[in-house]
Amino acid sequence: MESRSPVSVYRGRIAPSPTGLMHLGHARTFWIAYQRALEHSGTLIFRNEDLDPQRSQREFAQAMIDDLRWLGIEWQEGPDVGGPHAPYIQSMRRDWYLGAWRELRDGGWIYPCTCSRRDLAEAAGAPHETDDPNDEPLYSGKCRGKHSHADSPAGVNWRYRVPDGRAIRFTDLAQGPQEFIAGRDFGDFVVWRRDDVPAYQLAVVVDDAAMEVTEVVRGADLLKSAARQILLYEALGLKPPAWYHCDLVTDDAGVRLAKRHDSLSLRHLRESGMTPQQVREKFGS
Repeated sequence: MESRSPVSVYRGRIAPSPTGLMHLGHARTFWIAYQRALEHSGTLIFRNEDLDPQRSQREFAQAMIDDLRWLGIEWQEGPDVGGPHAPYIQSMRRDWYLGAWRELRDGGWIYPCTCSRRDLAEAAGAPHETDDPNDEPLYSGKCRGKHSHADSPAGVNWRYRVPDGRAIRFTDLAQGPQEFIAGRDFGDFVVWRRDDVPAYQLAVVVDDAAMEVTEVVRGADLLKSAARQILLYEALGLKPPAWYHCDLVTDDAGVRLAKRHDSLSLRHLRESGMTPQQVREKFGS
């Protein structure tokens, strides 16, 4: 994969997944991304992250666009408006992900893992520290010595071999200085799933690089993912973007909002008669 040329203008993105109705926490994060693009007189990209074939649904994809438009967010590139980096739908970008997988395979950065879910569960030394669906328990390293020049990634999990003991440091524009130790805070992570679907960590790096994103705005639950993704940027010879991880929105009980909070979905708030301004006031805009 070729390194991208320097980009002097601000390019941000919002990247929802069509696995349920968008809730107030998503809306707040995407509103911040929109505001930061406006502040920098930049471009905002809408990307439909529909890689999960079991959970992604077409009606939710349309609801994402409709609800965010209703809220007042505008983007200059996306599946509904086009742009120079189309397609803006992840399920249509497989060739980009395969190219990155081949580069990582040929460079010896990744290896095939045949451990079953039961193997992984039994080997996990500690429970998840967060409920981030993109987080993973530390991997035991059982398959670390394996090598393969398979033509296809299907049938096994492919893991990135992290440099144990290395400190991954970056300054987050919202959360401040960050440090994660490879092999302690996170282990060898999956970049391609056994069901032949590229994993989140790989897909977002490939897409953000290809779409020349200069700043990633997302929830603070993904701070650790930034450390993983920095390693992928390095392996692929790409420059990481700036990071801006927003504080998470919680419900009255202090629980982080999730798509199961239907009463706080944008669609429910719309149908209850709230105006976009009233919704924005709920997250301090």
